[in-house]
Amino acid sequence: MNYDVKDLSLAPMGVKRITWAERDMPVLRSIRERFARELPLKGLKVSCCLHVTTETANLLLTLKAGGADVVICASNPLSTQDDTAAALVQKYGIPVFAIKGEDNDTYYRHLNAALDHQPQMTMDDGADLVSMILTKRKELTAGIIGSLEETTTGVIRLRAMEKQGVLTLPVVAINDTPTKHFFDNRYGTGQSTLDGVMRATNFLFAGQYVVVGGYGWCGRGIASRARGMGAKVIVTEIDPLKALEATMDGFEVMPMDQAAPIGDLFITATGDIHVIRLEHMQVMKSGAILCNSGHFNVEIDLDALGKAATGHQVVRDFVEAYTLPDGRVINILADGRLVNISAAEGHPACVMDMSFANQALMSEWLVQKKGTLENKVYDIPTEIDEHISKLKLATMNVTIDTMTPEQQKYLNGWEMGT
Repeated sequence: MNYDVKDLSLAPMGVKRITWAERDMPVLRSIRERFARELPLKGLKVSCCLHVTTETANLLLTLKAGGADVVICASNPLSTQDDTAAALVQKYGIPVFAIKGEDNDTYYRHLNAALDHQPQMTMDDGADLVSMILTKRKELTAGIIGSLEETTTGVIRLRAMEKQGVLTLPVVAINDTPTKHFFDNRYGTGQSTLDGVMRATNFLFAGQYVVVGGYGWCGRGIASRARGMGAKVIVTEIDPLKALEATMDGFEVMPMDQAAPIGDLFITATGDIHVIRLEHMQVMKSGAILCNSGHFNVEIDLDALGKAATGHQVVRDFVEAYTLPDGRVINILADGRLVNISAAEGHPACVMDMSFANQALMSEWLVQKKGTLENKVYDIPTEIDEHISKLKLATMNVTIDTMTPEQQKYLNGWEMGT
């Protein structure tokens, strides 16, 4: 078996942590049990480009239980948990190409290694596998029945591909279904981002100004959790509707150039490039902390900061201090990469249970729809989303009402008025 991980001796701890995460993933566990009986993915070769975490490991074990032949590479150079990667290789026999802190060349070599598997299906977190297939590995396209995309940034890229007419395979937008972005993006990113900041810096949120770039589902979660910790939260936005929502949610809303001199901590979560630019950093307080929870490390203009700085040094794990010519210091966390999964452990398993249940069920759906789908981005069918919601509620011992026949008749009719 080919693989490339940091150290196989880390496997025993990885096994323990994978098992611990599995405790909080009952929906995925129920799917795994069914997959093991029915083998809906039997013989299917799947290449995954995902964060190599304990939660992802449980998804991979579910796919394998369903009969799939799975390999995985990292979707971010800093997101790999090395003990998890070792455990997947040594204990569970799943090839892994991922090392925490790998350089850019290694990252792309690992992408190619995952594609050397000759996949019939891909799973992406950021659309890097699909992008590589479309640009450098076009020979693989004919054998692929479809792909699944986990995150907002990847869906944005894929919809751009579809719009430009270059998408050559069907893709499911896992991110866009309610049981993913309502919970994973909002509650998962909200909590894990603050966790990453605190682990990296020991930052006290109470009384501090926290500037959140973007009020999408991730930004909503971050802003809410920061306020819950006692922070004074400012939101920056380009979308008038989201800005209005943030205002009515009780947050201050202003442009980044106005927020820059005020903030103590800046967190970007937009999926766009250069949300924080040198012009902003030049007016920030000395000691300001900047980090990102968007998928790629492009939201903070690190190249411009590096050129303007007189020097920089690592002052703590995942903290790099840049000194500007006037003596002010700007602190960058985790090289501008996903702070929640670089400096912390990413989302709690409980919320990833739903996200990865979507991945598992939609891999089965793609197999069932083989040969009937167009080369476009598909949303998850409502009935699957509702099925996952019901399973999750059941695991939480929450019950809900059902409509009476009278109520159903009323909603389906029009005759009864006031």
